[in-house]
Amino acid sequence: MSPLPKPPACDQSAATDRAKPEPPGVQIRNPKSEIVKTAGIALGSNIEPRLENLRRAGQHLRQLAVPNTPFLMSRVYETAPVDCPPDSPPFLNAALELTTTLEPHALLSELLRIESLLGRPPRHALNAPRPIDLDILYFNNLSLQTKDLVLPHPCLTVRRFVLQPLADIHPDLVIETKTVDQWLSELPEDESLKLNNSSFL
Repeated sequence: MSPLPKPPACDQSAATDRAKPEPPGVQIRNPKSEIVKTAGIALGSNIEPRLENLRRAGQHLRQLAVPNTPFLMSRVYETAPVDCPPDSPPFLNAALELTTTLEPHALLSELLRIESLLGRPPRHALNAPRPIDLDILYFNNLSLQTKDLVLPHPCLTVRRFVLQPLADIHPDLVIETKTVDQWLSELPEDESLKLNNSSFL
């Protein structure tokens, strides 16, 4: 199989584009009075304690979800770093889906705040090792392109370390014209991707 074309820039939290996290203060809203949206979020960590970083991020994300609504979590996978500096350590990756009353950019601000709480500096080198990396993969069926947020995530359909966890929770989700499982089947096998038997929540 010929190599995949190089995807667009995938780090939506690069130092030059990264917005400062807003102060904490997300309030639980009444879902009956506001429109509830569904968002998919990718989690990654390649600085120890990696699993604990995922767990702490997951706990913070649960607080953003509308109470008594589905909160779907994938298994944890260990993967080789992609497009990272030489000698970067391997990642633990996972995905989850939550319901929220936040709008996309407000949710992004909350993800940046959680990253900051867990030790990721607001300004950092592109794809440098990080204690936590949080990305919005999709937001309902919204198509969006702004300076600091593109939805669906521009690398969602070409990264096995993103699609594999997402297939755990939403294999039939249609992204653009194909399901998650269909996109996954078109990617070359990655022997470096291994299932980690730990649960991150």
